[in-house]
Amino acid sequence: MNYAIPVGLIDLIHQSKHILLASHVNADGDAYGSLLGMKLILDALGKRTHTAMHDPVLEEFLYLPGAVTVRSPREVGADYDLIISLDASSSDRLGDVYHEGKLAGIPLAVVDHHITNTYFGTVNWVEPTCAATSQMLAYLADALGVRLSPQLAECLLTGIITDTLCFRTTNTTPAVLEVAMHLQEAGANLAAIVQQTLNRMPYSTLRLWALVLPEAQLEDGVLWAAVRRTQLAAAGMPSDESKLNSTFATIVEADISAVFTEKIGKTGKSAVECSFRAKPGYNVGELALSFGGGGHPAASGCTIVGSLDEVVALVVPALKDTRQQQAAKQAAILAAQVP
Repeated sequence: MNYAIPVGLIDLIHQSKHILLASHVNADGDAYGSLLGMKLILDALGKRTHTAMHDPVLEEFLYLPGAVTVRSPREVGADYDLIISLDASSSDRLGDVYHEGKLAGIPLAVVDHHITNTYFGTVNWVEPTCAATSQMLAYLADALGVRLSPQLAECLLTGIITDTLCFRTTNTTPAVLEVAMHLQEAGANLAAIVQQTLNRMPYSTLRLWALVLPEAQLEDGVLWAAVRRTQLAAAGMPSDESKLNSTFATIVEADISAVFTEKIGKTGKSAVECSFRAKPGYNVGELALSFGGGGHPAASGCTIVGSLDEVVALVVPALKDTRQQQAAKQAAILAAQVP
């Protein structure tokens, strides 16, 4: 395996002894897989590592090697000689883990696969052609001469499986499948990872959906729903609900979908976490970027300060405009192909 890995990244890793690893807020399987996979790679090189996340590790990912050692932002020091950001498209996505004032002067390496990455590091390795940041780390491990242990393979395959929905997304290429094959050969159990991550859902999620779905709306090819904090509390759910929009993406009549989740922002003001999904041929990544977020063409998101009703009223028309413009482009392309 090989890839165009920046020489500067390799040099920084070799030169550094104490490294802080961080990934994005509202973490998913690729965030955890790449974070903990990077820790295992650095451990194999004899480095001292410190992993930290803005949010507590989700229960379904506690099975990953090293998950119980992930620390909170308040435990982050300032005595590192390198910081590595994994699977985060911008510095604010690292949440409270990354304080520019506190950590100023420490080299920052960015390893990410999101096309909306803002290249905020001292060294940036951004590969949008990769389906997951965990896929990139398989190449990095090879470049650093680190063997794919069963534990490392488990972390990286978790990231790939969750970001491709078990190889069902449009960015599932032969290269992705090749890496997955190598990870299975190294000892990762694909079926067990799928069962642990994709094929499970707590009853509280079902209760939440029962509260939210009656108010879901479908207009002009856009499907959306709002999740209120009172509904999360009534269902016994945590502050994040990520599976609903994956289900929305399967609805035949919807080309674009969104879930708006009410939360409290960093300043104590009301904020809304916006999760977007798009069918093949449609792109919600640029829209998310325009609202200060990021992600992929088919799956992206952002957080907007304001009340739930205000944000829905702001974003839904933009989603409809995006869908209409992109549908018109597709129609024009098809018309041009007709003899």
